Amino acid sequence: MFREFFADIRSQKLRTALTVLGIAWGTVAVVVLLAFGVGLERQTKKRFHGLGDRIVILFGGRTTKAFAGFPNGRNIQITEADATLLGSEVTEIEQISPEYIARSKVRRGVKAANPAVTGILPVYGDMRNIIPQAGGRWLNQQDVDDRRRVAVLGDELATLLFGEQSPIGEPVYLGDTPFIVIGVMKPKLQNSSYQQRDKDRIFIPASTHFALFGRRFLNNIVYRAASPELTKVAEKRVYETLGRKYRFDPADEDALGVWDTSEWETRFGAMFVAFNAFFGIVGTFTLLVGGIGVANIMYIVVRERTREIGIRRAVGATRRDILIQFFVETCLIVGMGAFFGMLLSIGLVKATAELPIQDAVGSPVISPLVMLVTLVLLAVVAFVAGLFPARKASRLDPIEALRT
Repeated sequence: MFREFFADIRSQKLRTALTVLGIAWGTVAVVVLLAFGVGLERQTKKRFHGLGDRIVILFGGRTTKAFAGFPNGRNIQITEADATLLGSEVTEIEQISPEYIARSKVRRGVKAANPAVTGILPVYGDMRNIIPQAGGRWLNQQDVDDRRRVAVLGDELATLLFGEQSPIGEPVYLGDTPFIVIGVMKPKLQNSSYQQRDKDRIFIPASTHFALFGRRFLNNIVYRAASPELTKVAEKRVYETLGRKYRFDPADEDALGVWDTSEWETRFGAMFVAFNAFFGIVGTFTLLVGGIGVANIMYIVVRERTREIGIRRAVGATRRDILIQFFVETCLIVGMGAFFGMLLSIGLVKATAELPIQDAVGSPVISPLVMLVTLVLLAVVAFVAGLFPARKASRLDPIEALRT
Protein backbone atom coordinates (compact mmCIF):
# COMPACT_ATOMS: atom_id res chain seq x y z
CA MET A 1 0.00 0.00 0.00
CA PHE A 2 2.73 2.43 0.97
CA ARG A 3 4.85 1.50 -2.07
CA GLU A 4 1.90 2.25 -4.32
CA PHE A 5 1.28 5.52 -2.50
CA PHE A 6 4.84 6.78 -2.90
CA ALA A 7 5.00 5.53 -6.48
CA ASP A 8 1.89 7.58 -7.22
CA ILE A 9 3.52 10.62 -5.57
CA ARG A 10 6.60 10.24 -7.76
CA SER A 11 4.51 9.96 -10.91
CA GLN A 12 2.33 12.96 -10.01
CA LYS A 13 4.76 15.29 -8.23
CA LEU A 14 3.07 18.59 -9.13
CA ARG A 15 -0.44 17.38 -8.41
CA THR A 16 0.56 15.94 -5.04
CA ALA A 17 2.59 19.03 -4.11
CA LEU A 18 -0.33 21.36 -4.80
CA THR A 19 -2.67 19.16 -2.80
CA VAL A 20 -0.29 19.01 0.17
CA LEU A 21 0.20 22.77 -0.10
CA GLY A 22 -3.56 23.33 0.13
CA ILE A 23 -3.77 21.33 3.36
CA ALA A 24 -0.64 23.02 4.73
CA TRP A 25 -2.05 26.49 4.03
CA GLY A 26 -5.35 25.54 5.66
CA THR A 27 -3.47 24.27 8.72
CA VAL A 28 -1.52 27.53 8.92
CA ALA A 29 -4.73 29.53 8.70
CA VAL A 30 -6.35 27.63 11.59
CA VAL A 31 -3.28 27.55 13.86
CA VAL A 32 -2.10 31.13 13.34
CA LEU A 33 -5.56 32.71 13.58
CA LEU A 34 -6.39 30.81 16.77
CA ALA A 35 -2.92 31.54 18.18
CA PHE A 36 -3.47 35.27 17.62
CA GLY A 37 -6.91 35.00 19.21
CA VAL A 38 -5.48 33.32 22.33
CA GLY A 39 -2.63 35.84 22.54
CA LEU A 40 -5.01 38.79 22.22
CA GLU A 41 -7.32 37.34 24.87
CA ARG A 42 -4.45 36.85 27.33
CA GLN A 43 -3.09 40.34 26.68
CA THR A 44 -6.52 41.92 27.17
CA LYS A 45 -7.07 40.06 30.43
CA LYS A 46 -3.62 41.07 31.59
CA ARG A 47 -4.45 44.70 30.85
CA PHE A 48 -7.80 44.35 32.58
CA HIS A 49 -6.12 42.91 35.67
CA GLY A 50 -4.06 46.10 35.80
CA LEU A 51 -7.13 47.65 37.39
CA GLY A 52 -7.35 44.85 39.95
CA ASP A 53 -8.37 41.24 40.52
CA ARG A 54 -12.09 40.74 41.26
CA ILE A 55 -12.43 44.16 42.87
CA VAL A 56 -15.60 46.18 43.28
CA ILE A 57 -15.44 49.97 43.17
CA LEU A 58 -18.24 51.57 45.20
CA PHE A 59 -19.33 55.18 44.61
CA GLY A 60 -21.99 57.32 46.17
CA GLY A 61 -25.12 57.76 44.05
CA ARG A 62 -28.54 59.43 44.03
CA THR A 63 -31.76 57.85 45.27
CA THR A 64 -34.60 57.30 42.83
CA LYS A 65 -37.16 55.97 45.31
CA ALA A 66 -38.84 57.56 48.32
CA PHE A 67 -38.15 55.55 51.48
CA ALA A 68 -39.11 55.77 55.17
CA GLY A 69 -40.48 59.28 54.77
CA PHE A 70 -37.46 60.55 52.83
CA PRO A 71 -37.99 61.82 49.28
CA ASN A 72 -36.16 60.57 46.24
CA GLY A 73 -33.35 62.56 44.62
CA ARG A 74 -31.10 62.55 47.71
CA ASN A 75 -27.32 62.37 47.17
CA ILE A 76 -25.59 59.57 49.05
CA GLN A 77 -22.03 60.53 49.93
CA ILE A 78 -19.83 57.89 51.53
CA THR A 79 -17.22 58.43 54.22
CA GLU A 80 -14.24 56.55 55.63
CA ALA A 81 -16.48 55.38 58.47
CA ASP A 82 -18.62 53.60 55.88
CA ALA A 83 -15.61 51.57 54.75
CA THR A 84 -14.97 50.56 58.36
CA LEU A 85 -18.65 49.69 58.82
CA LEU A 86 -18.76 47.53 55.68
CA GLY A 87 -15.53 45.78 56.61
CA SER A 88 -16.93 44.76 59.98
CA GLU A 89 -20.55 43.95 59.06
CA VAL A 90 -20.29 42.43 55.56
CA THR A 91 -18.47 39.22 56.33
CA GLU A 92 -18.27 38.29 52.64
CA ILE A 93 -15.80 41.14 52.09
CA GLU A 94 -12.20 39.99 52.36
CA GLN A 95 -10.37 43.31 51.84
CA ILE A 96 -11.60 46.89 51.78
CA SER A 97 -10.03 50.34 51.53
CA PRO A 98 -11.41 53.87 51.38
CA GLU A 99 -10.07 56.01 48.55
CA TYR A 100 -9.61 59.76 48.69
CA ILE A 101 -8.61 61.45 45.45
CA ALA A 102 -7.59 65.07 45.05
CA ARG A 103 -5.73 66.91 42.33
CA SER A 104 -2.64 68.72 43.56
CA LYS A 105 0.54 70.09 42.11
CA VAL A 106 3.48 67.77 42.75
CA ARG A 107 6.94 69.19 42.20
CA ARG A 108 10.53 68.30 42.52
CA GLY A 109 12.83 71.20 41.76
CA VAL A 110 11.67 72.78 38.50
CA LYS A 111 9.80 69.69 37.39
CA ALA A 112 6.11 69.51 38.25
CA ALA A 113 2.92 67.61 37.48
CA ASN A 114 -0.71 67.71 38.51
CA PRO A 115 -1.56 64.05 39.29
CA ALA A 116 -4.40 62.46 41.22
CA VAL A 117 -3.20 62.28 44.82
CA THR A 118 -4.74 59.10 46.21
CA GLY A 119 -5.19 58.41 49.92
CA ILE A 120 -5.67 54.73 50.72
CA LEU A 121 -4.97 51.88 53.16
CA PRO A 122 -2.18 49.31 52.64
CA VAL A 123 -4.54 46.55 51.37
CA TYR A 124 -5.32 48.78 48.39
CA GLY A 125 -2.04 47.83 46.71
CA ASP A 126 -2.85 44.11 46.81
CA MET A 127 -6.35 44.64 45.45
CA ARG A 128 -5.23 46.97 42.66
CA ASN A 129 -2.07 45.02 41.70
CA ILE A 130 0.23 47.91 42.57
CA ILE A 131 3.63 46.38 43.28
CA PRO A 132 6.67 48.49 44.27
CA GLN A 133 9.90 48.20 42.34
CA ALA A 134 12.99 46.68 43.94
CA GLY A 135 14.58 48.99 46.49
CA GLY A 136 11.31 50.58 47.56
CA ARG A 137 8.23 49.54 49.49
CA TRP A 138 4.48 49.97 49.63
CA LEU A 139 2.58 51.82 52.34
CA ASN A 140 2.14 50.01 55.66
CA GLN A 141 -0.20 50.35 58.64
CA GLN A 142 2.39 52.34 60.64
CA ASP A 143 2.37 54.97 57.89
CA VAL A 144 -1.40 55.24 58.30
CA ASP A 145 -1.40 55.26 62.10
CA ASP A 146 1.33 57.94 62.34
CA ARG A 147 0.00 60.02 59.40
CA ARG A 148 3.43 59.88 57.84
CA ARG A 149 4.21 62.12 54.88
CA VAL A 150 5.39 59.29 52.64
CA ALA A 151 4.43 58.61 49.04
CA VAL A 152 4.55 55.90 46.37
CA LEU A 153 4.82 57.22 42.81
CA GLY A 154 3.43 55.80 39.60
CA ASP A 155 6.28 54.73 37.33
CA GLU A 156 5.73 57.40 34.66
CA LEU A 157 5.25 60.13 37.26
CA ALA A 158 8.55 59.06 38.85
CA THR A 159 10.28 59.24 35.46
CA LEU A 160 8.81 62.71 34.83
CA LEU A 161 10.02 64.07 38.18
CA PHE A 162 13.32 62.22 38.60
CA GLY A 163 14.37 61.03 35.15
CA GLU A 164 16.89 58.19 35.48
CA GLN A 165 17.69 59.02 39.10
CA SER A 166 16.29 56.77 41.84
CA PRO A 167 13.48 58.57 43.71
CA ILE A 168 13.66 56.35 46.81
CA GLY A 169 14.33 58.46 49.90
CA GLU A 170 14.07 61.71 47.94
CA PRO A 171 11.58 64.49 48.78
CA VAL A 172 8.74 65.72 46.60
CA TYR A 173 6.33 68.54 47.41
CA LEU A 174 2.55 68.28 47.39
CA GLY A 175 1.77 71.97 47.25
CA ASP A 176 4.16 73.25 49.93
CA THR A 177 4.18 70.05 52.01
CA PRO A 178 7.24 67.79 51.69
CA PHE A 179 6.79 64.04 51.28
CA ILE A 180 9.44 61.32 51.18
CA VAL A 181 9.24 58.89 48.29
CA ILE A 182 9.31 55.33 49.68
CA GLY A 183 8.46 53.43 46.52
CA VAL A 184 7.82 53.47 42.78
CA MET A 185 5.19 51.27 41.16
CA LYS A 186 6.35 48.52 38.83
CA PRO A 187 5.19 49.19 35.27
CA LYS A 188 2.00 47.32 34.46
CA LEU A 189 -0.50 47.04 31.64
CA GLN A 190 -3.82 48.77 32.35
CA ASN A 191 -6.61 49.28 29.82
CA SER A 192 -9.26 50.72 32.16
CA SER A 193 -9.26 53.13 35.06
CA TYR A 194 -11.18 55.80 36.91
CA GLN A 195 -9.85 59.30 37.57
CA GLN A 196 -6.35 58.49 36.21
CA ARG A 197 -4.09 55.59 35.26
CA ASP A 198 -1.99 54.30 38.14
CA LYS A 199 1.26 55.07 36.32
CA ASP A 200 0.52 58.80 36.68
CA ARG A 201 -0.79 58.77 40.27
CA ILE A 202 0.79 59.39 43.65
CA PHE A 203 -0.32 57.26 46.61
CA ILE A 204 -0.23 58.41 50.23
CA PRO A 205 -1.79 57.12 53.50
CA ALA A 206 -5.52 57.83 53.84
CA SER A 207 -4.99 59.50 57.23
CA THR A 208 -2.36 61.83 55.75
CA HIS A 209 -4.63 62.67 52.82
CA PHE A 210 -7.45 63.61 55.23
CA ALA A 211 -5.13 65.79 57.31
CA LEU A 212 -3.67 67.49 54.23
CA PHE A 213 -6.82 68.12 52.19
CA GLY A 214 -9.54 67.93 54.83
CA ARG A 215 -11.93 66.00 52.58
CA ARG A 216 -14.90 64.67 54.55
CA PHE A 217 -16.29 62.44 51.82
CA LEU A 218 -14.58 59.67 49.94
CA ASN A 219 -14.38 59.46 46.18
CA ASN A 220 -15.04 55.73 46.41
CA ILE A 221 -14.47 52.53 48.33
CA VAL A 222 -12.59 49.56 46.85
CA TYR A 223 -13.28 46.08 48.18
CA ARG A 224 -12.89 42.44 47.21
CA ALA A 225 -15.10 39.53 48.23
CA ALA A 226 -13.62 36.36 49.67
CA SER A 227 -14.47 34.44 46.48
CA PRO A 228 -16.01 35.19 43.07
CA GLU A 229 -19.21 33.42 44.10
CA LEU A 230 -19.66 35.81 47.04
CA THR A 231 -19.27 39.03 45.05
CA LYS A 232 -22.98 39.45 44.33
CA VAL A 233 -23.89 38.40 47.87
CA ALA A 234 -21.48 41.02 49.23
CA GLU A 235 -22.99 43.65 46.94
CA LYS A 236 -26.47 42.92 48.25
CA ARG A 237 -25.22 43.16 51.84
CA VAL A 238 -23.50 46.48 51.05
CA TYR A 239 -26.80 47.95 49.84
CA GLU A 240 -28.59 46.66 52.94
CA THR A 241 -25.93 47.97 55.34
CA LEU A 242 -25.63 51.44 53.84
CA GLY A 243 -29.38 51.52 53.22
CA ARG A 244 -29.98 51.23 56.98
CA LYS A 245 -27.47 53.97 57.70
CA TYR A 246 -28.57 56.48 55.05
CA ARG A 247 -32.27 55.51 54.96
CA PHE A 248 -32.65 54.44 51.37
CA ASP A 249 -34.34 51.41 49.83
CA PRO A 250 -31.78 48.58 49.44
CA ALA A 251 -33.48 47.75 46.13
CA ASP A 252 -32.70 51.25 44.83
CA GLU A 253 -29.65 50.44 42.68
CA ASP A 254 -29.03 54.11 41.80
CA ALA A 255 -28.47 55.03 45.45
CA LEU A 256 -24.94 53.65 45.05
CA GLY A 257 -22.70 53.25 42.06
CA VAL A 258 -21.09 49.81 41.78
CA TRP A 259 -18.42 48.78 39.30
CA ASP A 260 -17.96 45.02 39.56
CA THR A 261 -14.80 44.32 37.58
CA SER A 262 -15.28 40.52 37.77
CA GLU A 263 -18.59 40.93 35.93
CA TRP A 264 -16.87 42.94 33.24
CA GLU A 265 -14.17 40.30 32.97
CA THR A 266 -16.87 37.65 32.47
CA ARG A 267 -18.33 39.73 29.64
CA PHE A 268 -14.90 40.07 28.06
CA GLY A 269 -14.48 36.29 28.34
CA ALA A 270 -17.75 35.70 26.49
CA MET A 271 -16.74 38.21 23.84
CA PHE A 272 -13.44 36.43 23.24
CA VAL A 273 -15.16 33.06 22.98
CA ALA A 274 -17.14 34.49 20.07
CA PHE A 275 -14.02 36.21 18.71
CA ASN A 276 -11.96 33.00 18.74
CA ALA A 277 -14.88 31.06 17.29
CA PHE A 278 -14.96 33.52 14.39
CA PHE A 279 -11.21 33.08 13.84
CA GLY A 280 -11.67 29.31 13.97
CA ILE A 281 -14.48 29.42 11.40
CA VAL A 282 -12.40 31.55 9.02
CA GLY A 283 -9.46 29.16 9.33
CA THR A 284 -11.76 26.14 8.96
CA PHE A 285 -13.12 27.40 5.64
CA THR A 286 -9.55 27.71 4.35
CA LEU A 287 -8.81 24.18 5.52
CA LEU A 288 -12.02 22.89 3.93
CA VAL A 289 -10.90 24.29 0.58
CA GLY A 290 -7.74 22.21 0.93
CA GLY A 291 -9.88 19.19 1.88
CA ILE A 292 -12.01 19.62 -1.24
CA GLY A 293 -8.80 19.65 -3.27
CA VAL A 294 -7.74 16.37 -1.67
CA ALA A 295 -11.12 14.79 -2.41
CA ASN A 296 -10.97 15.90 -6.06
CA ILE A 297 -7.47 14.48 -6.43
CA MET A 298 -8.53 11.19 -4.91
CA TYR A 299 -11.48 10.95 -7.33
CA ILE A 300 -8.99 11.43 -10.18
CA VAL A 301 -6.72 8.76 -8.69
CA VAL A 302 -9.66 6.35 -8.49
CA ARG A 303 -10.50 6.95 -12.16
CA GLU A 304 -6.89 6.50 -13.26
CA ARG A 305 -6.52 3.28 -11.28
CA THR A 306 -9.87 1.72 -12.18
CA ARG A 307 -8.27 -1.16 -14.09
CA GLU A 308 -5.87 -1.79 -11.19
CA ILE A 309 -8.85 -1.96 -8.81
CA GLY A 310 -10.55 -4.48 -11.12
CA ILE A 311 -7.44 -6.69 -11.16
CA ARG A 312 -7.12 -6.57 -7.38
CA ARG A 313 -10.79 -7.48 -6.96
CA ALA A 314 -10.38 -10.33 -9.48
CA VAL A 315 -7.51 -11.90 -7.50
CA GLY A 316 -9.39 -11.78 -4.19
CA ALA A 317 -9.23 -8.25 -2.73
CA THR A 318 -12.39 -7.36 -0.84
CA ARG A 319 -14.26 -4.10 -0.94
CA ARG A 320 -12.92 -3.41 2.53
CA ASP A 321 -9.33 -3.81 1.24
CA ILE A 322 -9.96 -1.27 -1.52
CA LEU A 323 -11.70 1.12 0.89
CA ILE A 324 -8.84 1.02 3.37
CA GLN A 325 -6.22 1.48 0.64
CA PHE A 326 -7.65 4.73 -0.71
CA PHE A 327 -8.69 5.98 2.70
CA VAL A 328 -5.17 5.53 4.04
CA GLU A 329 -3.69 7.29 0.99
CA THR A 330 -5.97 10.25 1.66
CA CYS A 331 -4.94 10.35 5.31
CA LEU A 332 -1.27 10.25 4.32
CA ILE A 333 -1.69 13.23 1.99
CA VAL A 334 -3.54 15.18 4.70
CA GLY A 335 -0.93 14.15 7.26
CA MET A 336 1.91 15.42 5.07
CA GLY A 337 0.13 18.74 4.59
CA ALA A 338 -0.61 19.00 8.31
CA PHE A 339 3.05 18.29 9.18
CA PHE A 340 4.40 21.01 6.89
CA GLY A 341 1.59 23.35 7.96
CA MET A 342 2.46 22.89 11.64
CA LEU A 343 6.14 23.58 10.99
CA LEU A 344 5.27 26.72 9.05
CA SER A 345 2.81 27.84 11.76
CA ILE A 346 5.39 27.46 14.51
CA GLY A 347 7.88 29.45 12.46
CA LEU A 348 5.38 32.23 11.78
CA VAL A 349 4.34 32.45 15.44
CA LYS A 350 7.97 32.63 16.59
CA ALA A 351 8.75 35.28 13.97
CA THR A 352 5.69 37.31 14.96
CA ALA A 353 6.73 37.18 18.63
CA GLU A 354 9.79 39.24 17.69
CA LEU A 355 7.70 42.08 16.22
CA PRO A 356 6.96 45.14 18.42
CA ILE A 357 3.23 44.43 18.62
CA GLN A 358 3.00 42.66 21.98
CA ASP A 359 1.70 45.67 23.91
CA ALA A 360 -1.14 46.13 21.43
CA VAL A 361 -2.27 42.61 20.55
CA GLY A 362 -0.07 40.34 22.67
CA SER A 363 2.03 37.44 21.47
CA PRO A 364 0.35 34.62 19.51
CA VAL A 365 0.27 31.42 21.54
CA ILE A 366 -0.05 27.87 20.19
CA SER A 367 -1.80 26.56 23.28
CA PRO A 368 -2.84 22.92 23.84
CA LEU A 369 -6.41 23.92 23.01
CA VAL A 370 -5.28 25.40 19.67
CA MET A 371 -3.45 22.17 18.85
CA LEU A 372 -6.44 20.05 19.86
CA VAL A 373 -8.88 22.07 17.73
CA THR A 374 -6.52 21.94 14.74
CA LEU A 375 -5.99 18.19 14.99
CA VAL A 376 -9.74 17.56 15.30
CA LEU A 377 -10.41 19.68 12.20
CA LEU A 378 -7.67 17.87 10.28
CA ALA A 379 -9.10 14.51 11.29
CA VAL A 380 -12.56 15.54 10.11
CA VAL A 381 -11.19 16.84 6.80
CA ALA A 382 -9.18 13.65 6.25
CA PHE A 383 -12.17 11.46 7.04
CA VAL A 384 -14.61 13.32 4.80
CA ALA A 385 -12.11 13.85 1.94
CA GLY A 386 -11.11 10.19 1.95
CA LEU A 387 -14.41 8.48 2.66
CA PHE A 388 -16.34 9.27 -0.52
CA PRO A 389 -13.57 8.54 -3.09
CA ALA A 390 -12.66 5.37 -1.17
CA ARG A 391 -16.32 4.23 -1.15
CA LYS A 392 -16.54 4.88 -4.87
CA ALA A 393 -13.41 2.79 -5.47
CA SER A 394 -14.64 -0.08 -3.28
CA ARG A 395 -18.02 -0.22 -5.05
CA LEU A 396 -16.62 -0.52 -8.57
CA ASP A 397 -17.80 -3.64 -10.39
CA PRO A 398 -14.71 -5.81 -11.04
CA ILE A 399 -15.83 -6.83 -14.53
CA GLU A 400 -16.63 -3.27 -15.62
CA ALA A 401 -13.35 -2.07 -14.08
CA LEU A 402 -11.35 -4.62 -16.09
CA ARG A 403 -12.99 -3.45 -19.33
CA THR A 404 -11.69 0.14 -18.94
